[in-house]
Amino acid sequence: MARRALIVWGGWEGHEPEAVAKVFQEILEGEGFDVVVETSLDAFKDEGRLLTMDVVVPVWTMGTISGEQLGPLLHAVTRGVGIAGCHGGMCDAFREATDYQFMTGGQWVAHPGNDGVTYTVRIVSDHYITAGLSDFDVTSEQYYLHVDPSNRVLAVTRFPVADGPHAPNGPFDMPVVWTRLYGQGRVFYTSLGHTASVLRIPEAHEICRRGVLWAAKAVPAD
Repeated sequence: MARRALIVWGGWEGHEPEAVAKVFQEILEGEGFDVVVETSLDAFKDEGRLLTMDVVVPVWTMGTISGEQLGPLLHAVTRGVGIAGCHGGMCDAFREATDYQFMTGGQWVAHPGNDGVTYTVRIVSDHYITAGLSDFDVTSEQYYLHVDPSNRVLAVTRFPVADGPHAPNGPFDMPVVWTRLYGQGRVFYTSLGHTASVLRIPEAHEICRRGVLWAAKAVPAD
């Protein structure tokens, strides 16, 4: 029986949610998943349906989510459904929904320099998702996030010393890829993915491919 995935996309159009959802759809279908794509957060209301999924991929920057939408999603992940996503589509969603942030393990705060910053993604953990990959450069937004200390960090970027009264102090390492557990569910996130083209960088694409497989429990635990 094929594994099942639910992709829900929408929110701020600047992050190309439809195109990013398409990248994840192509990955999942390429791995033999039956993929359901929805464009309404009401897709989260039916917990019974969510529990038939192996992984949920939210692609929804900003916006708001109601309790009747969020509650079933939290319960489903707690009971073992995976959740996987990228950039603002997963960790700049529903800014007032603290329980959602507890699940995902992080929340966007800023991207100093905006789009067009060239930075290195440095692999720091020999995990299934990053095994055999080398460090690589990206020109995109460099995300500064508030990050849960219980995350398992797999890749980081080095923030330089920045100018301005509201710039983060540096230099320091900021997580770019992490995993975590939320109840029985596996959580995968990468801050890459400001546009769909970033996710088509070979290393970023492979990280996403492995990440959704790991979250869906299609590969062994760590």
